Amino acid sequence: MNTEHFKKRLLAKAEELQAAITRLESEARQASEAGVEDVVDEATSSQEKSEAFEESSREWQTLNDARAALRRIDEGTFGTCIDCGRRIEPARLEAVPWTPYCLADQEKHDSDVR
Repeated sequence: MNTEHFKKRLLAKAEELQAAITRLESEARQASEAGVEDVVDEATSSQEKSEAFEESSREWQTLNDARAALRRIDEGTFGTCIDCGRRIEPARLEAVPWTPYCLADQEKHDSDVR
């Protein structure tokens, strides 16, 4: 497996996510600092701040996943499902290179969340 290809993609994704997180945190701070004139403005500001924090949280999780995938590359375990030990499908790695799970185990995790 060409881990160098995935390493480049993961490093680029991590950089992209870090920039997005910085932008979202800035937007949330600006929403907090905005002068609130009435109840509608306050509700809008609160909603914008909440959405920015939610998106930032998702971005942080993906960033953590990308960093974990980079560690797996360094350890030589990249591309192996951390649950079952089987190889992760190549098409899945191309689509989501930071995934720690094969498709079958990802589906199990997704159904556990519901």
